[in-house]
Amino acid sequence: MRHIAIIGSGPAGYYSAEAAQKKFGSDVRIDIIDRLPVPFGLIRFGVAPDHQSIKAVSGRYEKVALSDNVRFVGNVTVGKDVSVDELQTIYDAVILATGAPNDRKLDIAGGDLPGVFGSAAFVGWYNGHPDFADIEPPLGGRHVVIIGNGNVALDVARILSKTRAEFGGSDIVSHALDMLDHSKLEDITILGRRGPHQIAMTPKELGELGHLQRATPRVEPDDLPDLGDDALLEPGMRKSVTHLREFAAIPEAYRADKDININFDFYAAPVRIEGNGAVERIIVERTRLDDQYRSIGTGEIYTIDCAMVISCIGYQTPSIEGVPYEHGRGRFANVEGRILPGLYCVGWARRGPSGTIGTNRPDGYSIIDIVADDIGDGAGKAGRPGLDTLLEKRGVQVVKFSDWKKIEEAETARARDGAPREKFVRIEDMIAAGG
Repeated sequence: MRHIAIIGSGPAGYYSAEAAQKKFGSDVRIDIIDRLPVPFGLIRFGVAPDHQSIKAVSGRYEKVALSDNVRFVGNVTVGKDVSVDELQTIYDAVILATGAPNDRKLDIAGGDLPGVFGSAAFVGWYNGHPDFADIEPPLGGRHVVIIGNGNVALDVARILSKTRAEFGGSDIVSHALDMLDHSKLEDITILGRRGPHQIAMTPKELGELGHLQRATPRVEPDDLPDLGDDALLEPGMRKSVTHLREFAAIPEAYRADKDININFDFYAAPVRIEGNGAVERIIVERTRLDDQYRSIGTGEIYTIDCAMVISCIGYQTPSIEGVPYEHGRGRFANVEGRILPGLYCVGWARRGPSGTIGTNRPDGYSIIDIVADDIGDGAGKAGRPGLDTLLEKRGVQVVKFSDWKKIEEAETARARDGAPREKFVRIEDMIAAGG
C-alpha cells in the first residue's frame, strides 16, 4: 500500500489526488491536508465571486474527495501542527500543493502606508478569506489606483465598479457587498509599465468591462500601436487589443451617463506612494519601450491623487521551514517537481503563479508519474493512522469532508436572495457549523 500526503486542497492538490487514484487504483491512500476547515483553495478564495461558472469545477474535485481512498484533513497547519519532516516519516510521498497565496511585495516607497493593499488581501476580503475578513478598504475616496496589467487587475476593477444588482447570483460576502454598495468611487486607474501589446489580460475578462451598468472603460487612442501591428499578435491577444481599441472609441456623450471611469494608463510605472498617515497620492513615471519591449523611464513624472492603491503584480508561495525555496521566483526549489527524496511540489508551488486552473491538471498527473517511479509499491509506512495518532496527541481538531458538507449546507441556508451561499469568514464559525 502506498501512502501519499498532499498539502493544499486547491486545484493542484485535487488534480494530483485524481491522478494518484487513476495511477494506483485501490493500492493508495491519499490525505489532502489544508490549514483551513474548508476545501478548494483558489476556487473558493481566488476566483471572482461573479464567475460562478469557473467555481463549478469544484464539483469535479468533490467526486475525488468522496472516494474511499481520499480523505480531506482540514484545520491542520503544516509547520505548526505537524512538520514536513514528520509527514515524511509517515507517508511514502509528501506533495506540496500550497499554491501561491501571498502577494508579491510592492517594493516602492510608501508601499506599506494604510490604504495600500495587495491583491491577495483585497480579493480575499471580498471572497471571505478568514485572513482578510477584517481589513477595511477606504472606499470613501473618489479615486483608486490598481497596479498591474493582468486579469486580477481586471477582476478588482470590475468588482469595485459593479452595482449591487450586478452581484446577483454571485457569492461575494455580505460585509464586502455592503461596503462596496456605499462607496464614493468615481475613478479607477489601472497602471501598466508597458503598452497594450504587452498586457496579460484575456478577451473575456476585458470584454466584461464594456458591459457594466455604472462604469465605462477609457483608453487613450494615442497609447494604441498602429492597427497593422495587431496582425503580429496571437489570436487571443489580438482579441484583447481589439477590446482596448473599442474602449478608446467610446463617445464622450456615452461616458457622461456613467458614474465611474476605468482608466487604462499605459506606459506608466509607480515611483512612490505618499500621504500623511494614509494613501493620498501616487507618483508615476512615464515610460517607453526599448527594442526588447522592456519599459524604460523617461523622467516625466506626474501625480495621481487617490485614497487607495491595490497592487496586482503577482503572487508567491509561502516558504516552509526546512524546505528549499527560490526566493527570487517565489516558489519551492525543485527539479521537475522533485524537491528532496520523498518530497515534491506541484502547481504554482512548483511553477510559480502562471497558467490557468486547468494548467494544474497535467501538472498533477506528471508529478504522480514521478512519484510512482520513486516509491514503487510503498515502504510500509504508517500513513493515515500515523497522522491521526500524532494530531490527537497534540489536540488538533481535524475537520473532515463530511464536516465540510455541513458547513456548505449552513452557508447555503444563510445565503441572501439569489446568492448560492453566504460564506463563513471566521474559522471558529466554520468549525461550529461543521460540528
